[in-house]
Amino acid sequence: MSYGIRLEVKGDYACFTRPELKVERVSYDCMTPSAARGVLEAIFWHPGLVWRIDRIHVCRPIRFTNVRRNEVGVKAEKGAIFNAMTKGTPAGIYTGEDIQQRAAMILRDVRYVIEAHFEMTDKANASDNPGKFAEMFTRRARKGQCFHQPYLGCREFPAAFRLVEEGEAIEHGVGDRDLGLMLYDMDYHDVRNIQPMFFRAALQNGVLDVRNVEVLR
Repeated sequence: MSYGIRLEVKGDYACFTRPELKVERVSYDCMTPSAARGVLEAIFWHPGLVWRIDRIHVCRPIRFTNVRRNEVGVKAEKGAIFNAMTKGTPAGIYTGEDIQQRAAMILRDVRYVIEAHFEMTDKANASDNPGKFAEMFTRRARKGQCFHQPYLGCREFPAAFRLVEEGEAIEHGVGDRDLGLMLYDMDYHDVRNIQPMFFRAALQNGVLDVRNVEVLR
């Protein structure tokens, strides 16, 4: 029995940042598999399951726009935070002193349909089963419930979502396109040495199929 799901996500803006261009952000042409997984985990996450992305349908034409945003040019230092917690020493980032304006090339008016399934893990309880998890996800998705607001690459770009019911047709807004190397996900097997994984992405009739891709490390 299959426990796959289809979820529609859309938003006014999205930014799936290319890691090689992160200073001034440039988005990939469409949603990445890791971003799709993040959306599903925002709706329903449990240690007893892991989400696997199968396909991403691009339902609207790919359009870019440029924006300028105010960001800070420093990061909070670990030592300063530790001293603030243990000694009460003030710690913080003063935006008036460290503010920077950066450009970003982002997507606008996006809509995707995520096809995915989940696999059980060894952290599942004795009472857990695939049917139970599938029912919990579909119930939450139909009601618009989530653990935190799903977003499209960056937290400032929230995603609206709904469950795509069985038999519902999917319209595509783009045809074939070579997307080049794209981030697939992060390899967390060694938490001290987390590594990115890439794959050669291509849209075929508006669909990014990631079921049998060759992962490059």
